[in-house]
Parts: sequence; C-alpha cells; structure tokens
Amino acid sequence: MILDEELFKRKANLSSIDKMFRTLSQRVWPSRTVVVRQKHTLPDLPYDYNALEPVISAEIMQLHHQKHHQTYVNSLNQAEEKFMEAKEKNDLKTMIALTPQLRFNGGGHINHSILWQNYFPKGGEPEGDLLKAIDANFGSFDTMKNGLSSSAVSLQGSGWTWLGYNKSTNSLAIATCANQDPLEPTTGLVPLLGIDVWEHAYYLQYKSVRADYVKNIFKIINWKDVADRLATARQ
Repeated sequence: MILDEELFKRKANLSSIDKMFRTLSQRVWPSRTVVVRQKHTLPDLPYDYNALEPVISAEIMQLHHQKHHQTYVNSLNQAEEKFMEAKEKNDLKTMIALTPQLRFNGGGHINHSILWQNYFPKGGEPEGDLLKAIDANFGSFDTMKNGLSSSAVSLQGSGWTWLGYNKSTNSLAIATCANQDPLEPTTGLVPLLGIDVWEHAYYLQYKSVRADYVKNIFKIINWKDVADRLATARQ
C-alpha cells in the first residue's frame, strides 16, 4: 500500500513537471512552427549498371551514379544546411556567398535525376505527340538529332545540351548550359532530354572522342520518358 502511494506521488510530480515545461514552451514560443528540412537523397537507377552496355559501360555508370551524383547530393545538403543557418541569423552575406554552391550542386542533382530516366536499354525512336512536335519545330527527327548532336559536341568545356520545351510559345528548342546550371532556372525551358558532356560521363570509354559518345547515346534514349515530360509540361 505504501509503495502504491509513493508511486502515485512520483507520477503526479512528473505530470506537474511536464505541464510546467509545456506551459513554459507555449509562453516562449506561442505560435512557433518547427520545420524539419528533408534531405535530398540519391535516386535509384531504374536499371542495372551494365544495362546500357555497350553504349555506356557498367564502370562508367557506377562511378557516375555512386560517386559523382552522390557528391552533388551530399554537397547540396551541406550547402542548404548552411544557408538555412544563415537565414535564421539574417546573415545576408553568407546566404549570397552560398548561392553558387546551391546552383552548382542543386543543378547537378536535378540534371542527373533527369538523365537516369532519359536512358533506356532498348532505346528506340520518338512517336506520337512527341514526334509531331519534333517535326513541327525541326522539320524531322533527323534534323533535331543532328542539331542536338552538333550542340553537344561543340560545347566548350563541361556542361549539358538539352531538348527543352518553351511554355510561352508551345515549342521545342535546343539549348546548352555550362557546368551544372539547371535548364529551367537558367533559360526558362522545361527539360525534356539532356546530354551530359562532362568528361566523367564518357572519358573512361570514349577518351577524348566526344562525338562518338554523343552519336551512340541516341541508341539508349528513353523516348517514352521524353514524351511524358512533354505531356506534363503542356498541362
């Protein structure tokens, strides 16, 4: 009986302490909303690393995905965390200084997340509404492919060549972006198909012959994914 009374007193005391802290927190932060930032993660590939051979070797795919893309994800999370800390302190100088890191690593994450979906082991050719749009804007699929290839091969340094959609004119366009600059924030075009011409995307297999890499990349394009992106952008 004595033990039961003592246990009851302890529970009552803990309940009072809990109420006190809850009341205190309500007074100090009466309407504060705590936002937990969800970190970016490396997306899984929709195929095995060796699925795109012989166009892209398993070694390149594994390094490209596990090393390079993962680095963009890690660096983006770190930059965002520092940016949010600076924002809490109203430290505008630090926020501005972090902008290039956010653009580079955020762009790298966005671009590669699209790229993995743009690939498909069996490849094929565009059809349906996508093919109609290509014909209407470029005259033919071959003309579009040649323009995209020429843009990718001639791009100086590292970067991306894109087939994008212009919402204002309801048209397709070819554009290039330096480094990891993301297409839509940079040009306003919605990304449909990207060609990564950073050397890490092809050098182990194609050495310095970028033209061969670009030529072969069309053998593994997932045109259904490109078509789905166009349909979504048109909505």
